[in-house]
Order: sequence, then C-alpha cells, then structure tokens
Amino acid sequence: MIEDAELLARAAALVAAFTAARRTIATAESCTGGLVAGLLTAVPGSSAVVERGFVTYSNEAKAESIGVPMDLIRQHGAVSAPVAGAMAAGALAASRASVAVAITGIAGPGGGSAEKPVGLVHFGLAQREGGIRLLERRYGDLGRAGIRCAAVADALGLLEEAIRG
Repeated sequence: MIEDAELLARAAALVAAFTAARRTIATAESCTGGLVAGLLTAVPGSSAVVERGFVTYSNEAKAESIGVPMDLIRQHGAVSAPVAGAMAAGALAASRASVAVAITGIAGPGGGSAEKPVGLVHFGLAQREGGIRLLERRYGDLGRAGIRCAAVADALGLLEEAIRG
C-alpha cells in the first residue's frame, strides 16, 4: 500500500469528483500490482467510484481476464503502447465502469533491455464516450518502489484528465 500523503489527497479528490459526476473507474494493472486500486479504495466512499480492478501480471492474465490478444503481446511485447491500450479497452469491456486506466511496465531491478529499459511504463485510458489515450514514461532506474509509485502518480493524472473532460 502506498502511504504517500500527496497521492492519498489526489485519490480522495478523484473519488469526490467521480462521485459527483456519477462516473466509475476500473483498473488493469501489471507492474503496479493493484496499487492504483488499493490507493483509491483507501478513500472512504470509494465504493461509489471503484467498479473493479484487474491485476493482470502475466501475459495469460492479460489475455484471459481482459481480452488482450496474445498475438498483440507477441508482436509488441507486454510492455508496449498497443498492449496498454488493449488493456484499458479490455478492462472497460469487462466491467461496468465509465473509465478504465491500465498500466504495464518494467519496474526492475531486472527485466530491462536497451530497447525497453527498467523504468519504462506504458499507460492506457479508455472511456465509454470513446477514444483511448496512451502515455509512455521512462522514469529511469528509480528502484522498484520508486518506479511503481511514479506510475501510480501518472495513472492518477490520467484519471484527473478524464474527469476534467
């Protein structure tokens, strides 16, 4: 669980804004392992907003739980913009949420390469109103906890953009 006061404050503001707008959130998380959903559900009243969360750490989980095509994973790799977009779209399709945020990345310390270094994280945001927003971050090697925390912050940023319209 993330105990960062600033992130908790942002999560509380998101819960209030999504509640007021009568909108709901689904998450599809790989490298963050459910930290975004955990942070949001740390806020009292979040049951009005958090529809469900998927922790799709393995490629099989991405395919089986939220319908990411294995061909897409084989072609681009699990840590890629196309897979992040498919994760967001899949989480939206597999839920009743109005917005879905997805995260896939390399938190390290191992697993990186020259093309996909430790600290590379891809995000997707899908909304019922249409469209998928993609975001790529290269945090560098902040350490596993640092990369995961930075990814949570950026996922909150995408949700903040979504609620602002």
